[in-house]
Amino acid sequence: MLEKSIAAILSAIEIYNKPDFKYREELFSVLCINAWELLLKAKVLNLASNKVAALYVMEYRTLKNGQKSKIPRPKTNRSGTPQSISLFEAYRVITEEYGVKIDNTVIDNLSAITEIRDNSIHFVNDDLLLSLKVQELGTASLQNYLYLTKDWFGDILSGYNFYLMPLSFFRDFDTANGITLNKNENKILEYIQKIEEKYDADQDVRDCNLTLKIDVKFQKGNSKTGNSYQLTNDPSAPTVRLVEEEINDKYPWDYEVLTTRLAKRYLDFKVNKKYHKLRSSLSIDKRFAYVRIFNPKNPEGGQKILFNPNIIKEFDKHYSKVT
Repeated sequence: MLEKSIAAILSAIEIYNKPDFKYREELFSVLCINAWELLLKAKVLNLASNKVAALYVMEYRTLKNGQKSKIPRPKTNRSGTPQSISLFEAYRVITEEYGVKIDNTVIDNLSAITEIRDNSIHFVNDDLLLSLKVQELGTASLQNYLYLTKDWFGDILSGYNFYLMPLSFFRDFDTANGITLNKNENKILEYIQKIEEKYDADQDVRDCNLTLKIDVKFQKGNSKTGNSYQLTNDPSAPTVRLVEEEINDKYPWDYEVLTTRLAKRYLDFKVNKKYHKLRSSLSIDKRFAYVRIFNPKNPEGGQKILFNPNIIKEFDKHYSKVT
């Protein structure tokens, strides 16, 4: 699912950056939201130890006697296959059920792009204001996607270029028609503006963003100026990626997720000395925990402890489960 998500986001970038594409903003929004939904679902699977049922919409069916069943079953779609949760439900599961911290700008950004996707049939690309807003939202969304993918699954996107070509490469800003052509576009721009107003006074430096503006300047250069870049096919890169993926699969929980899951599981659970002492004693056991060093070349540069969901069985011995 993660691979499908990456394929979708790369397709969104590739289509947007084509020099002549008449459905640029609309198709980008469709593929971008598709990529995010798959990314969030991949994270749900990761947190739920790859249990596919975690992605199903569950319901209590009506029995023949007219009563509701006590055991929830997967809700099916028209073809009879299990219906999967939405992007926003996956986000809720990650943040509420597992306690993973995600900046609020991420969900606001996705809400705005989803609105654009849902109303894409009404778009006319001659509207510069709308095209510019899609680019600002899209650029921020790509940065957010890159940040969370690296945080959740490791540095698996280092070989790709994540950027949207500035509009100035496509259009003449002096002659482009900046008049909104229909009421639907007006409503969408007003909706996005209301979201942006929440962050207008926010000067904090964030890892994630709602929108990002691109300022392009052209200047004459020579061989002695500018930054130098080098592409390489490091033979060790695939090995690092595989190890990183294995770590994330085996140890998908961090401190916040573990604490959230325990608080929902037990009646008498408290974040106190008892909990910290028990967690620390289990953290040295590789069956339950893994210490990720941020910089292997500098062990003193910080670390993060990740946990295997099986660690819960050990806590079951010390706390009373909710019935």
